[in-house]
Amino acid sequence: MKPVSVIASNTIREIERLAERSLDVRQFRPNVVVRLLRSAPFQEDESLGSTLCFGEGGDSPAITVTMRDVRCAMVNLDPDSATPSPEVLKAIVLANQNNAGVYGTVTRPGSFGVGQPILLHTANERSELGVPGARSFVVR
Repeated sequence: MKPVSVIASNTIREIERLAERSLDVRQFRPNVVVRLLRSAPFQEDESLGSTLCFGEGGDSPAITVTMRDVRCAMVNLDPDSATPSPEVLKAIVLANQNNAGVYGTVTRPGSFGVGQPILLHTANERSELGVPGARSFVVR
């Protein structure tokens, strides 16, 4: 299966702040944009090796986060006009070593929608959904 790209809205906002410009989420080409409960950028990096479950049921879709998303110059291009803004990639390099978002591999296929909760289960956690220690997100 193809990798799934996930980025947090807090990460995009921080890149906007550092680049001093408004950005279009399409510049990051994500499959999923999440809104995190804790307001801090680049939190996605903390999910490496963990599983994101899109919903609370045992049959909900899930991905295992496998790597950070190393960015290229494509993030500099406006998706409508292709006008370059090199300050975007420069901001990502300075803020988070050229990484913004993560990639995951589908471990349980399925459908999910906007506003659906996402549970993060760490690699060490071997228990049921919703137990203490699982962190939650919301699909934006």
